[in-house]
Amino acid sequence: MELLKTLGELCSVSGVSGDESAASAKAAEYLKSYADVTTDHFGNVYGIVGTPDENKPTFMLEAHIDEIGFIVTYITDEGFLKISACGGSDERVLTSAQVTVCGKEKITGIVTSIPPHLQKDGESSGSGSYYVDIGMSKEKAESIVSLGDRVLVENKLELMQDHLVTSKALDDRCGVAAILLALDKLRNENTKYNLCVLFSAQEETGERGAKTGAYKLSPDLAAAVDVTFGKTHFESDDSTGQLGAGVMIGVSPSLSRELSDAFITAAKTADIPYQLEVMPGTTGTDADKISISKSGVKTVTLSIPLRYMHTPVEVIDLRDVEYTAQLIAEFAKGRCG
Repeated sequence: MELLKTLGELCSVSGVSGDESAASAKAAEYLKSYADVTTDHFGNVYGIVGTPDENKPTFMLEAHIDEIGFIVTYITDEGFLKISACGGSDERVLTSAQVTVCGKEKITGIVTSIPPHLQKDGESSGSGSYYVDIGMSKEKAESIVSLGDRVLVENKLELMQDHLVTSKALDDRCGVAAILLALDKLRNENTKYNLCVLFSAQEETGERGAKTGAYKLSPDLAAAVDVTFGKTHFESDDSTGQLGAGVMIGVSPSLSRELSDAFITAAKTADIPYQLEVMPGTTGTDADKISISKSGVKTVTLSIPLRYMHTPVEVIDLRDVEYTAQLIAEFAKGRCG
């Protein structure tokens, strides 16, 4: 599997929460190389790897397929689109941005701004409300755009320096890529577990796909592969991870300490770089919903450090994706020391 190519294609498709069809189709296309794949009306993608053995526990690999973006809430008399955040978008990067509106056809728009010459003292360009100029009258806009259509800032993946890449939607398409790479490493290998995959919808709007997906697959244990805060140069070490220093294994009251310890042991045994992410409560990831599915699922988080979260220019280190895939593969083969 060519990681850079796969990740670029995964990030290139649109998949704002609640409208993940294109992103789900792309993920399913890749997953079919390793598993029997199905989807549901919710937007979730499911994969069953090989023929399940009733004597083995089932291990679910999960990552969310949706991305942050915006939703059209109103069309003004002048033909401008009023938008609101769909997920926790960092709106500081939105003013004057070029966006793509996913209507009956894809159209380009510009988020309106007040020129600095015309701003009053203390007035910001956005002031909490954002409008998109698509260069159309209201009548023409309404023929192409419907209320509820999604809007996103598009940005293709670019290779930076020293293994770093930047793109939109790395949260969490890099988690999807890590799982696909792990399955590639496990091809033709005997595993300690039955393996299944969930690429879930609507994580950014309440971890909804993981709740329904985990219920359907009913695993015994699970790894939620997501991103976490990567350090730039000013944040505290105890709240961030270092890019390139390895996958962050989660430790939290809402996670299985037994499973966290097992992944730590696997990393040490295989000499795979890792970091710890200690969370005092819930994790803010799909793991929170997975762990309480049915009668409970032993769950761990495996997080890839990422800079500039919830912006169109997120940054990760490709080595961390590799380390995540290696660790999943080693654990699945039962190499825990």
